[in-house]
Amino acid sequence: MTVTITGAAGFLGQRVAVELAKRGTRLLLTDIVPPPRPPPGAEVVVGELSETLPKVITQETSAVINLAAVVSSGAEADFDHGYAVNLLLLREQLEACRALGTCPKFVSTSSLAVFGAVERVDDATAAMPQSSYGTQKALGELLVNDYGRRGFVDGRTLRLPTVSIRPGKPNAAASGFASGILREPLAGEPSTCPVSEELGIWLASPSTVTAAILHGYDLPASDFAPWRAINTPGITVSVGEMMAALERNGGDVGLVRFERDPKIESIVGSWPARFETPRALSLGFPAAADLDGMIAEHIAEMAAAPAD
Repeated sequence: MTVTITGAAGFLGQRVAVELAKRGTRLLLTDIVPPPRPPPGAEVVVGELSETLPKVITQETSAVINLAAVVSSGAEADFDHGYAVNLLLLREQLEACRALGTCPKFVSTSSLAVFGAVERVDDATAAMPQSSYGTQKALGELLVNDYGRRGFVDGRTLRLPTVSIRPGKPNAAASGFASGILREPLAGEPSTCPVSEELGIWLASPSTVTAAILHGYDLPASDFAPWRAINTPGITVSVGEMMAALERNGGDVGLVRFERDPKIESIVGSWPARFETPRALSLGFPAAADLDGMIAEHIAEMAAAPAD
């Protein structure tokens, strides 16, 4: 049996693939571009998912890990594209799984953006998104829940914090600065912060988020019923606290220029920063590292990264 990872060329897709490959899992990786370093033995299918679905979700598919997405600023800038990928393409995957008649496991990722600008989130907080991205993700949660309720898939959705420090170059995410204001100065490069130092953010490191996805994949179906969306652990920090941690860990805070961007502030400011995650912690999801741990993790990974 095969686990299909959609959006497999993204940094989370690559990490999840590596960890599953260590278990001996048979993998099919798909994206619009090839993953840069697929694990040995993994099958790779490149192309638009709407066109390649018959090849990537088949009778051999035991599980789908859906990481294909248009990120926050991209979804706000291109309304049609955001809905096409984040909602309609999600339903196409669910329909392909439904057609199998085997109830494959379906792991999807969502976002803190589903909540809107509430003061604090717990496991009973209602979704009240204030961005197109958040709305698309909230609707996607409902789809996965209903397909799971009907027994078409073993559905489970993981609401992830903002990930920091993302490796590589900046992307179109409104929260990209949360990585850039640490990543670039640690490499001796300048970075622009589009929000104030007082802004609070709910963060988790790449390793914490990868572990959360794998743990969500491993849990029994009974842990996700009747509501199949779980808030995964993170930490609440301010941008000012991130600057202090950068300086503590040898980064030059003078390389960060504050240049506020109302569009970015309006998106990120509509996301909550304070969470309580008792359900996730009771189910064994890993607690998030603190800021110093996130930075140490990034420095170690950059030192160990293969040269391009």
